[in-house]
Amino acid sequence: MEVSGMSGEKIRQLIQAASEQLRYAYAPYSNFKVGAALLAEDGTVYTGCNVENAAYSPSNCAERTAFFKAVSEGRRTFQAICVVGGQDGELTSYTPPCGVCRQVMMEFCDPERFQIILATGTEDHKVYKLKELLPMGFGPENL
Repeated sequence: MEVSGMSGEKIRQLIQAASEQLRYAYAPYSNFKVGAALLAEDGTVYTGCNVENAAYSPSNCAERTAFFKAVSEGRRTFQAICVVGGQDGELTSYTPPCGVCRQVMMEFCDPERFQIILATGTEDHKVYKLKELLPMGFGPENL
């Protein structure tokens, strides 16, 4: 699948960047490792991995790690994010973003344009718009 404005090669690069983050994931409790690669409008890629905590609620997902890194460096507009994950870092099924991550995406992304790439490998991926994964999302325009 093509992502609006991105070549197949760029999609493969995002999948590879997200997959590389699995080695940094800190998941001693669930052993479910997640990696993400976020593409900013200017072409910069920000990566993230999940970071668990024994108290669970202070844990942070890979997607939010990537978004927070980007925002902390002044980025506010984004094209797409690729998310990969699996038990012990094995990519056996698609790993969609949790509800909290979708809400963070809603804060910074146009739900009609922002693409979410779910992958189990460079040649096995699906692409969704944010509006498909978060219909009737609550965003800044609702205030």
